[in-house]
Amino acid sequence: MKITVIKNGRIIDPANNIDCCGDIAFSDDKILYVKPNNDMSDKTDISENGDEVETIDASGFAVMPGFIDVHSHFRDPGFEYKEDISSGAKAAAAGGYTTVVLMCNTKPVVDNVETLEYVLNKGKETAINVESCSAVTIGLKGEKLTDFDEMVKHGAVGFTDDGIPLMDESILREAFKKAKGLPVSLHEEDKNLIKNNGINHGRASEFFEVYGSPAEAEASLIKRDLKIALEENGVIDVQHISTKEGVELVRNALKEDMLSQKNGSGEGERSSFVRHIHAEATPQHISLTEEALIKKGTLAKLNPPFREETDRLAIIEGLKDGTIDLIATDHAPHSKEEKEKSITEAPSGMIGLETAFALCVTHLCNEAGMSLSDVVRKLTVNPAVLYGFDRGTLSVGKKADITIADINEKWTVSESDLYSKSHNSPFIGEELTGRIKMTVCNGKVVFKR
Repeated sequence: MKITVIKNGRIIDPANNIDCCGDIAFSDDKILYVKPNNDMSDKTDISENGDEVETIDASGFAVMPGFIDVHSHFRDPGFEYKEDISSGAKAAAAGGYTTVVLMCNTKPVVDNVETLEYVLNKGKETAINVESCSAVTIGLKGEKLTDFDEMVKHGAVGFTDDGIPLMDESILREAFKKAKGLPVSLHEEDKNLIKNNGINHGRASEFFEVYGSPAEAEASLIKRDLKIALEENGVIDVQHISTKEGVELVRNALKEDMLSQKNGSGEGERSSFVRHIHAEATPQHISLTEEALIKKGTLAKLNPPFREETDRLAIIEGLKDGTIDLIATDHAPHSKEEKEKSITEAPSGMIGLETAFALCVTHLCNEAGMSLSDVVRKLTVNPAVLYGFDRGTLSVGKKADITIADINEKWTVSESDLYSKSHNSPFIGEELTGRIKMTVCNGKVVFKR
């Protein structure tokens, strides 16, 4: 039996409240032990058992559970020139991700069993864990629900129409009911209030002489959808929050949900809060403002758009106080030719898997003072809880999904270093801190720098 021992790393496992130096051993696809350096108990000299032992020296590095991204686009089927499942998985591994949840806005849309199985089967050919959501509505048209039970039966882990908001309230109510506790992830932008996607109504819209997308477009839909989710007892994932108003709406809804559950618990029962309201922040929205769009053009065009500094700081505060429980990349590849179109014609979106961790270290840990353990919690255990994955932890007996990173290494983002097919990132040429050194998925090294 081959056993791998990662020695002398800073072990960060928020699921078990571990943040200390020590060793981790794994064999096949399971973690054998986690031992802090100050633990004087027997670590067992496994070499005496005749096992083949490989040692990885992680001195000076952080050793964490493999990251889980709840919001990625691999563009396959239909748009493989931007990304495919193979290249997307390689980019994910290079970013420290061992599990990704794919969105369904492919061609054909993942609104039927055949397309879902195509995605999942191609995912099984990669070195990481590839999961997929089903569309909420057929063809993403917002008119008729997909067969939720059938899609779940064949492997869908949740539901979303992703970049297309659900404008029909009755459809959304029925979706929460049919989801039966699985997440319904929502893109919160009221298209009736937007004239130009990807451009904040403010300094950016003035610069480009268009109307753009106002903060109200996000806030109004978040307010409506939180209300419906609470009324229907649904599990909602508010995707990629971009406004301070959105953060505050989620914060207040969480309080309401907590109070409701407390008041609803029977006398003599212990009240245990089950979080029904989840929210994502992207590494890019905690890093940049609308000034990036003015400076870098379409590379910094995304939906929802970069907004003002007060919004960026509110998102960071929402992450710090737990209002926002998920860090999600919204990895959205586009070709160079598409991004070279005019500011109003170019598609919105940027790649994010390979820069996510460094942006979190740079802006959340180093600038905002957020603990690395809290950041890792939002990259691992919280996403696992949302989707019910038996991952996101370094617990003994669990899958050996492990990410090793140098949190002090400074590096400049370069196109030549990227594994994604597309290079549409406003961070190319920027110096960041924190770099992935190795990714292990199911006990196998799937990326090494």
